[in-house]
Amino acid sequence: MDTSTHVTPKYRLTVLLLLTLVYAFNFIDRQIIGTLSPFIKDDLNLTDWQLGLLKGIVFALIYTLVGIPIAWLADRYNRVKIMAFSLAVWSGFTALSGMATNFMTLALARLGVGIGEAGGSPPAHSIISDMYPKEKRTSALAIYSLGIPIGVMFAFFVAGQLVSAIGWRGTFLALGLPGVALAIVVLIFIKEPERGAMEAGGFANKEREPFSESIKNLLTIKSWWGMCMGIGFASFGAYSLAQWGVDYVFRHDPSYHPKNNPGNFQSLMLALGLINGIVYGLGTYIGALVAEKWAKKNVRAYALVPAICLSIGVPALILGFWVDSVNTYLCLLAIYLFMSGSYLGPSFSIAQTLAPISTRAMSTALFFLFLNIIGLGCGPTYVGFLSQFLMTDFGEAQALRIALSSLAIFFVISIFAFLYAAKHLPRDWAGAEERNEGT
Repeated sequence: MDTSTHVTPKYRLTVLLLLTLVYAFNFIDRQIIGTLSPFIKDDLNLTDWQLGLLKGIVFALIYTLVGIPIAWLADRYNRVKIMAFSLAVWSGFTALSGMATNFMTLALARLGVGIGEAGGSPPAHSIISDMYPKEKRTSALAIYSLGIPIGVMFAFFVAGQLVSAIGWRGTFLALGLPGVALAIVVLIFIKEPERGAMEAGGFANKEREPFSESIKNLLTIKSWWGMCMGIGFASFGAYSLAQWGVDYVFRHDPSYHPKNNPGNFQSLMLALGLINGIVYGLGTYIGALVAEKWAKKNVRAYALVPAICLSIGVPALILGFWVDSVNTYLCLLAIYLFMSGSYLGPSFSIAQTLAPISTRAMSTALFFLFLNIIGLGCGPTYVGFLSQFLMTDFGEAQALRIALSSLAIFFVISIFAFLYAAKHLPRDWAGAEERNEGT
């Protein structure tokens, strides 16, 4: 049974921070395979195309397919229980990843992680939207989105400290088990909020749409589509970079590999952790605040801010792949990460605000379906296959550099998708207000 959302601001903030921590664990378990990629490659004798599959489509396909039925359940049943169970599942399979002996067993473990993580964000987004009004939803979801940089940062920190001591297998185990304990905390502390309490009239007595009708209605909202494709193609580049960035540095300058210079390796992991955690985190939160403030005068800001920021950040990233110094590359990477964080809060806010109250978890699940098939699934897989294809002619290091540089194409598609969303947002925003609030 739903519990009233007339709760204290302190409890509401505590729930938001706890959900953010869960999301951080989500990205720790997702990112760690990219961070440990060079060690897994050496130990299991894998090729770039096999690594691309493990980092991309093997995980993303099951994640997105399972996400839709889980979202359907989350729109009808207790979201807290669904999320806590999912957290325990993906954390358990992360620990089991350390026991893999070949490509196939590691792929099966990654499939298990994907099944669990599918039940993380859709229920969380729906819970947050039932605890924060739409005027504050972007900043609340931006705080939740900070779980991404926090999780990625922690993955780098852990790799820097643990991989030399306990190996990549022990690192997987050390990261997986705490998530099981966190699932128990979530189940005990968070109470299921009332659905639609932040819109006029709530949702307690409203009839839910059939499954097929929910999807049909969401897909007719043009700006929803634009934001979805924008974050999808931006994530194509972002996930590719996250999963192949460490490999790129090791191939560009082998002195950063721990077998050659443990001190350089630890410094690199610290730098990547700080850049992803602090710089990307600041970009995520500041971008959301700017969009939210600007949107009070022009609702198109939710799409314009990501388009403008990516137009600044992407050239810096591509330039970074062609400089000689690793330190210069890290500085240019920081510029990109600060700018690229801007699309998370606005995109997730639009996914919730434009969706009918009865389909908010479904809206997020569909968002993540396209985002993860395009971004998480195709991005790292594309880079791995292209790098493998180019390796004979260009060598291992140059092949990966060219593959990563070609990501500029997908970032340009993302920018145009956000501009398309900006064109249609005023009409769709007004339609959502009329539908959800009955005004």
